[in-house]
Amino acid sequence: MEIFSVSSMPYVWLAVMVLCIIIEACTVALTSVWGAISAFVLVFVSRTGMPIHYQILLFLVLAIVLMVCTRPFAVKKLHVGKEETNAGALIGSEVLVVRAVEPFQKGEAKGRGGVVWSATSLNGQSIAHGVVCTVVDIKGNTLVITPKEKGVN
Repeated sequence: MEIFSVSSMPYVWLAVMVLCIIIEACTVALTSVWGAISAFVLVFVSRTGMPIHYQILLFLVLAIVLMVCTRPFAVKKLHVGKEETNAGALIGSEVLVVRAVEPFQKGEAKGRGGVVWSATSLNGQSIAHGVVCTVVDIKGNTLVITPKEKGVN
């Protein structure tokens, strides 16, 4: 005795598809969307009378093939998992040191928008108050700065 009749399998696959879409909407990790696509295909395949165990096998194979073949491209194009912040725009910009940076001690630097950031020097050197510096990196919420070369605009 089978749990589901052949005529009810399209509804089962439809429910699987909806469940995968809900999971994908909650996680946004591009993992369960492939299951949703596979379940959509199986809604139509199940109408052919294919045995349930072959349907499940086809679902798994199709979901895995879709994930392996298309996920890297989708992640690259959709920038999934990358949280871009506006702080990245500070790299290469000029800041003014408002509290001296000492070796093994953070100082503070003010950007063009008037925002004051924690700052460390690139080589662990001291940077005095009032020196104009260039941001070379950001680590956490701390700017990594180096003094601007004299004579460079």
